[in-house]
Amino acid sequence: TVPLSLQIIVDDDDSKVWSLYDAGPRSIRCPLIFLPPVSGTADVFFQQILALTGWGYRVIALQYPVYWDHLEFCDGFRKLLDHLQLDKVHLFGASLGGFLAQKFAEYTHKSPRVQSLILCNSFSDTSIFNQTWTANSFWLMPAFMLKKIVLGNFASGPLDPEMADGIDFMVDRLESLGQSELASRLTLNCQNSYVEPHKIRDIPVTIMDVFDQSALSTEAKEEMYKLYPNARRAHLKTGGNFPYLCRSAEVNLYIQIHLLQFHGTRYAAIDPSMVSAEELEVQKISLHTSNEQEEQ
Repeated sequence: TVPLSLQIIVDDDDSKVWSLYDAGPRSIRCPLIFLPPVSGTADVFFQQILALTGWGYRVIALQYPVYWDHLEFCDGFRKLLDHLQLDKVHLFGASLGGFLAQKFAEYTHKSPRVQSLILCNSFSDTSIFNQTWTANSFWLMPAFMLKKIVLGNFASGPLDPEMADGIDFMVDRLESLGQSELASRLTLNCQNSYVEPHKIRDIPVTIMDVFDQSALSTEAKEEMYKLYPNARRAHLKTGGNFPYLCRSAEVNLYIQIHLLQFHGTRYAAIDPSMVSAEELEVQKISLHTSNEQEEQ
């Protein structure tokens, strides 16, 4: 199925447009939704859309409009889910996307909208960037300065071809963002805020991170493990900041393993007719090998 490219306005303000790709079987009521990092657009997840819809999953990759604080984002996202008539969803968030996914789970904890979380290279407290004092001035900065700030976090030095291609792709996406889009995302990324874990501790979580260089410090990763002691861990030896682009086969496998626990329930993100014994077998093997690797 070709993903539908949609533009949706859910706020009173007509300039706030959500752009999204909705792909896979519409009959699925609990799809997996992808939230991009600061520099990302909805299409940075094209490798996940292609692979997962091929296996029968419904996935939505989106790009949020200009929001200047977390509450405003959460409110807009809730309205978007209402508009799409989605009661509960699984969220995959990369970096800032992962932080916003956690904030949304926290925001809706009284009437939960988040069935599970996959947090890729993500964080739980914005103070790790030591930018909280500049967060209020991003809106004043010209686009080229904002782009420079974002590019400062991209890996440099010798990279394998897939990682180099991934970075090129992200630089290209970054170029497509306007001043207010970038300024608002950097503001969300650095505004003083943290996740309150007691509000979301019953949600199944997979923490996905990389062992090579990424913009996340070791402290930030350790903090995530502490916050979610029961989370599954999906470690990639390499993959840098954008493993979903340059290590998509591994990332897609970890996503499948995460979603496996919901097969056969009303929160399945996959078309039941696509869950074959063979696929389950493949996943058992991959689970087995990943467990062995962890024990080594």
